[in-house]
Amino acid sequence: MVEPTNHHRPGLAKLPVDLDITTTVTAIAALLAVWLAYRLLRIDAEKAVTFTVPAPEQTQAGWRGKTLDRPDIKVPGVTSIQCYAPATGQLLALVNPVTPAGIDRAVEKATHAQIEWARTTFAQRRRVLKTLLKFVLDQQETIARVACLDSGKTRVDAIFGELLVTAEKLKWTINHGEAALNAERRPTNFLMFYKRNEVHYEPLGVVAACVSWNYPFHNLIGPIISALFSGNAIVVKGSEQTAWSSAYFISIVRGALTACGHNADLVHSISCWPSTADHFTSHPGIAHMTFIGSRPIAHAVAKSAAKTLTPLCVELGGKDAAIILDNPTGVPEEPEAMTRIASILMRGVFQSAGQNCIGIERVVAMPQAYNRLRNLLQERIQKLRVGSDLNMDHVDMGAMISPASFDRLEKIIAEAVSQGARLIAGGHRIEHAQYPHGHYFEPTLLVDVTPEMRIAQEELFAPVCVMMRVDSVDDAIRVTNSTPYGLGCSVFGPNFSSASRAQLRRVANEVKSGMVAINDFAVFYAVQLPFGGVRGSGYGRFAAEEGLRSLCNVKSVCVDRWPWLIGTSIPSKLDYPMQSGAFRMGQGVVEMGYADSWMRMLGGVKKMI
Repeated sequence: MVEPTNHHRPGLAKLPVDLDITTTVTAIAALLAVWLAYRLLRIDAEKAVTFTVPAPEQTQAGWRGKTLDRPDIKVPGVTSIQCYAPATGQLLALVNPVTPAGIDRAVEKATHAQIEWARTTFAQRRRVLKTLLKFVLDQQETIARVACLDSGKTRVDAIFGELLVTAEKLKWTINHGEAALNAERRPTNFLMFYKRNEVHYEPLGVVAACVSWNYPFHNLIGPIISALFSGNAIVVKGSEQTAWSSAYFISIVRGALTACGHNADLVHSISCWPSTADHFTSHPGIAHMTFIGSRPIAHAVAKSAAKTLTPLCVELGGKDAAIILDNPTGVPEEPEAMTRIASILMRGVFQSAGQNCIGIERVVAMPQAYNRLRNLLQERIQKLRVGSDLNMDHVDMGAMISPASFDRLEKIIAEAVSQGARLIAGGHRIEHAQYPHGHYFEPTLLVDVTPEMRIAQEELFAPVCVMMRVDSVDDAIRVTNSTPYGLGCSVFGPNFSSASRAQLRRVANEVKSGMVAINDFAVFYAVQLPFGGVRGSGYGRFAAEEGLRSLCNVKSVCVDRWPWLIGTSIPSKLDYPMQSGAFRMGQGVVEMGYADSWMRMLGGVKKMI
């Protein structure tokens, strides 16, 4: 018998191919194993560091502070700031205000610390922010309780208004901050074709922020995040109203810096009385200042900062409108859509008891939407439960920071009613049965308000829903733009047809504001778009690329593209002392660089070819 050869055996004929596949699979598996081992075993230079900061005793279960008879941050005959919980009137602590000498020391320490910090890499700065983010996520409840104690808000308000937005700012800066601050290439021109043009973003040194009390954690930490990542040191002046929580919140940032091996003197928080503030806002050691607050104080800050030509970013209040458009076809919106809009309006009006710079101050609605929303909002507003969220169950709205605005609110509401508006709910301060020393105002609904009324023009910063009826899209735009403000705006309406989408776009384009959310409220802040307003709502932007870059020296740099080949050389006729014909030669240079005659010539040559 003759044995068959290999090529007659199908299995043996495929053997080399099978070996190749096996070898390839083995190699891929080995590479994946090496990659996985590298990922698991490598040292992450940016890994967050775990650290601790003692929580204030006032956050512990069972804490009972002394209830003040007449809660006020000022105590006659005492220079200290009396910090108390506006929801209950309980004393939190006495805080010594900073003196001018103390401000000088803080700026000096920050100046020295910033020299080394400016040399850090983006990776080192990210590590600090990752460390801070980890702490914030791990200690959400403690941070929220501190914010609630000092401001009177509810824990839900603190979760969204303090923690979520701070975590987002940290995450955005970690993910996108380096790209925003890397040197940029810019175009050149024909005459300067041999140059490479760049824009560098360099830290300014020590920057500052004066922030308001309505978001004691986020308003304090937000400017610090941008300052640190852009290579600056920062001194933050918090409000006297929230001086107690500022001390704890700044200790968190300083703890993160120390844990990562950096100088904690990069950040400072100060509290002072208005008589000392001018020394801070005009300090020659400060290179930039962000101000968040009211218009009257902004005028004083701008005047003070002008003494040292300190640039400002000014974020003031607003009279933000929520515009609700009817369907251009006349078909009413579905009930589900109106219910969804009503829910968003409730959050926009009553979050933090209306003490929100981008809160909804006016509901500007077309006829169909107006009638339906009025009923939906009335039912909900009348059911809102007010009190201390840390001590009561089922609280929808917390306290206001102080009773200072109560007389004005009651007067301006009564004035609107006398002019034809209708008060459907609320309108008065509350003598809370359980917390008589707390600062509470009734959730209020005022309808049939017209643009001529003072309540439609002045910022309330309170839990007051103001409804205004308009008959057309033109009217909605006119009414929205009728105030001196221009911070944010919300525009709601159907978007299922080209006509309805065009209607939304038109309103978004024509309202005079720095920010617009379409079919939503304040979402531009949650995604870290540039934040700021126009007209009476301030100028400048913080957040996003624009916010980071505003804390930098924007330096223009031109270098030779091919230094070994070509550089700038002055023609002999134009060289000093200049020779006869210099003017004509200069004309020739301009013609060559900017006239289109040579372009026409090149075009003619191209046609000939």
